[in-house]
Amino acid sequence: MALRSLDNALPIAIERPKKQAKVVVTQNQKQTDCVANDENKAPLPPGDAAVDYVPSENLEAIDDPDSKIHGLVGGLESKDWLEICRSLNDTRRFALFHSALLLPILGKVLLVIVKSMKNPRSALCKTSVMASADIFNAFGDELFESSNSDAFDNVILQLLLKASQDKKFVCEEADKTLKAMVESMTPLPLFHKLHTYVKHTNMRIRAKAAISISHCVSKMELDGMKEFGFVSLVQIAVNLLNDRLPEAREAARSIVVSVYEALTKDEEQKQEVWQNFCQSNLPAIHAQTIVKIVSS
Repeated sequence: MALRSLDNALPIAIERPKKQAKVVVTQNQKQTDCVANDENKAPLPPGDAAVDYVPSENLEAIDDPDSKIHGLVGGLESKDWLEICRSLNDTRRFALFHSALLLPILGKVLLVIVKSMKNPRSALCKTSVMASADIFNAFGDELFESSNSDAFDNVILQLLLKASQDKKFVCEEADKTLKAMVESMTPLPLFHKLHTYVKHTNMRIRAKAAISISHCVSKMELDGMKEFGFVSLVQIAVNLLNDRLPEAREAARSIVVSVYEALTKDEEQKQEVWQNFCQSNLPAIHAQTIVKIVSS
């Protein structure tokens, strides 16, 4: 049987590649994308409505605060992040102008603020950090009370975390809030809450904690240092002097100088008293290092 000629076979259709649709990106779109992807800027909400970061001095008292206080926690727990921002600003106004109304629910408010700090939306995070600063300035040592203490501990950790991150505008706000915390509170009880963080595994958190601790020590009276212990303070500084980050090492030197000034305030032979203290309480290699910090 003769084979059929291939000449009459249908040609095999060759599928041509489909053309890709061209996407034209306008200059305005490029600028919008840049803003949206800039981690140092707050993402814009739908409708291009911007979030206002109102300085504390520009905040005003609340109309009818007695009725509005009842809905504050509900607003802070809203699923609408813009509503949460508004409620955080109301929290700031309550703290500054109506603190007596806020105090009974302060512990609960602090816990909700911590949730906002953990939110990945930078605008919400920054507003919650600003609210913390106003609360510190308004209530100060009342945050050490048992009803607020645990929530305050959570706030401290979140502030150290936010001050250690890469988003510059959140980091800077957290740094300012940590300073406000130290300025508004008695140094010794705050020192007790902070000093455990100088052993944190995250070196950035160690450094931020060390800076806050050094500010606490610089504010301490002699009695406060005695109560915590001169030797304990210097030992904390010794450990920080070997830290990887220069901020932690500089904070350690600041602690040493504060202890030296308090310990030798009424002494005529300051260097001799300081050297004897270091040699009596520290290993020789550490004593030599600590003595040099003051003499240099």
